[in-house]
Amino acid sequence: MEKNDMKKKLKLKVSAIKDGTVIDHIPAKSLFEVISILGLDKIENQITFGTNLESGKLGAKAIIKVSDKFFENDEINKIALIAPHAKLNIIRDYEVAEKKIVEIPQKITGIVKCFNPKCITNHEKITTSFRVINTNPVALKCKYCEKITAEDQIKML
Repeated sequence: MEKNDMKKKLKLKVSAIKDGTVIDHIPAKSLFEVISILGLDKIENQITFGTNLESGKLGAKAIIKVSDKFFENDEINKIALIAPHAKLNIIRDYEVAEKKIVEIPQKITGIVKCFNPKCITNHEKITTSFRVINTNPVALKCKYCEKITAEDQIKML
């Protein structure tokens, strides 16, 4: 049997969703973090996910399909911080109605905690605000204390 025929036979079959969102091109190591930050572990919707799937770009990727869920901009921004190369496919009546490329915005407000324990946002009811100073690796500068939160220090609120 030829290699391409073998690949076709080994392809993963996942049921289609009627309406909802498919998040593709998530780094495999980030799958459960994306599930957690989006609160997908706490909703009743049908969710299908796969990990360590073959990817030319990422080596190993993950994918999440969520029925009857369309993500808001702040949720998409959370995805961007964890999986900056992710793609969103909006599904309506079993067809891809829209494709969205996840992009890290220039400003992040109210979704990330400042890593500086002395920052005023960690002691008073003040909405966090960061300017993105680098996207690869991600680096965020706090509006209040001006400390840089590096990619490995990012904690979602």
